[in-house]
Amino acid sequence: MSLNKSVLIIFLILLIDQFTKVYIKLHFPLTIYGSEALVDWGWFKVLFVENKGMAWGAKISDFIPFINDRLGKLILTLIRITAVPLIFYWLYDSINKKEHKLLIISISLVLAGAIGNLIDSILYGYLFTDSYLNIASFNPGNGYESLLYGHVVDMLQFPMFSWTWPNWFPFLGGNSFTFFEPVFNFADTAISTGVGIMLVFNKKIFT
Repeated sequence: MSLNKSVLIIFLILLIDQFTKVYIKLHFPLTIYGSEALVDWGWFKVLFVENKGMAWGAKISDFIPFINDRLGKLILTLIRITAVPLIFYWLYDSINKKEHKLLIISISLVLAGAIGNLIDSILYGYLFTDSYLNIASFNPGNGYESLLYGHVVDMLQFPMFSWTWPNWFPFLGGNSFTFFEPVFNFADTAISTGVGIMLVFNKKIFT
């Protein structure tokens, strides 16, 4: 598989990812953790959530208590900046070595997702005004944050079914649970799909 085809995959994913994020930011206000669904089919919802951390909304400050949220956000953005060229090198090297097509596709997906969320982290705070209870506007230099401190926009949720744990169940008894509750975006989907391909087809890819 050629580098041009990989770049095309990355470009198409970034186009979809950024279009959906910018469209939602410029047309809908941000509510408390997307409490007002933009689309609600029961098992599928479109929300507007801004994620200040990593996957599942986790923050570096959750794991390292002496780091505040702002510093943790900066560290996370710098980690993303470092990861993107490393993933690109992995892709470029795999293409040169004529590795399995599935490996090249999966790395392309992971790279596209990483770049998509990195764009949010670097630029969105600088480019867009605050969305909380307002519809944001495109106003470079007068945004809700400075460069490197932007929040990642999430919007997709698949709460397929819910249940309440029986009271006798250890630790979780009486608590409700929804599968699949986390809100994510197309960049996250690309990363998860790429990693999933590597895991499912690992014997074919890495032998």
